[in-house]
Amino acid sequence: MESAMYPHPSAELAKRRSELAPEPLAAFKAFSKAVFAPGALDAKTKQLIAVAVAHVTQCPYCIKGHTEGATRAGATDAEIMEAIWVAAEMRAGGAYAHSNLALQTLHELHENKK
Repeated sequence: MESAMYPHPSAELAKRRSELAPEPLAAFKAFSKAVFAPGALDAKTKQLIAVAVAHVTQCPYCIKGHTEGATRAGATDAEIMEAIWVAAEMRAGGAYAHSNLALQTLHELHENKK
């Protein structure tokens, strides 16, 4: 039987995580609760941002959890997909912008050969 690359979250894994590092886990949960509490941004907007970031970080657990969270907060399927496209553009934009480093390096290499 083939095992999954990403284990399904379970009570057993959550218990083990808590046993191994209870203080950091409690701090993380409190931080997460504070971050996602309504403030200058409403819950839906925060969840849409999280969906986009989850796609950039490529965390399958976050993609699933924040897609569910965004839906619960009132986001439509179209809003969620649009947030994903924003993430895709930003990820591609990073590669485009950083191409300047490669171009500069190539220029320097060619100049040093002269």
